[in-house]
Amino acid sequence: MQIKYLTALMASAVLSVGVASVPTVLTAQANPCAAKVEDPCAAADPCAAADPCAAADPCAAADPCAAADPCAAADPCAAADPCAAADPCAAADPCAAAEVVTSYAPPHTEVYVESGSNLAIRGADPVAYFTEGEAVAGVAEYEYEWNGATWRFSSAENQAAFVANPVAFAPQYGGYCAKAMSEGNLASVDPRAWKIVDGKLYLNWSKEVQAQWLGDVPGNIEKADGFWPSVLAAQTFYENQLAWAQ
Repeated sequence: MQIKYLTALMASAVLSVGVASVPTVLTAQANPCAAKVEDPCAAADPCAAADPCAAADPCAAADPCAAADPCAAADPCAAADPCAAADPCAAADPCAAAEVVTSYAPPHTEVYVESGSNLAIRGADPVAYFTEGEAVAGVAEYEYEWNGATWRFSSAENQAAFVANPVAFAPQYGGYCAKAMSEGNLASVDPRAWKIVDGKLYLNWSKEVQAQWLGDVPGNIEKADGFWPSVLAAQTFYENQLAWAQ
């Protein structure tokens, strides 16, 4: 207000200079504030001593957040992080047991032997399929070399039976996957994926693949017979890493 007032006053004085010949007299006697000691605004400023915010700030002593922060001591995540001890991926990593498959160019041996071990049927006892009706791991104590491979047995009796007639117990297609063979391919096997058909042992890559093979056993055998054994010199061989004997 004072600034506007002084501006108006100065404008009035300038205008007066343009009209009167003695501007100093008019200025001295026409200033309403010159002889007044009490500026109406000097002591009656409604904000000077009664600022409603100066001592009565409703937030100064009653900040609702100052001592009652709902998160300060009751962070719902502090001790109940759903991911802290229950990571759904920690024990169910889909990649944890993913297969590692290696390929080998032809030619290949007549009997499938596991890479690095020279064991036929990954060390399973071929006779046990016929005598015990399940895949049984052989032991180093009972081994026999036949057709370029090392065959293991779970007992001396089984070893003796195989030695007497290897062809009767050895798996078809040299122990390669029967389903793959029916398609003209070569693949390793899981000793637990087996089936005896007409007195002959057939093995497959896995139980899932075996289920496909079982869908048409006669047809798959006929097709596989057409590829065996020429496939050994023509096709890539695929082998997965497998620890089957627990």
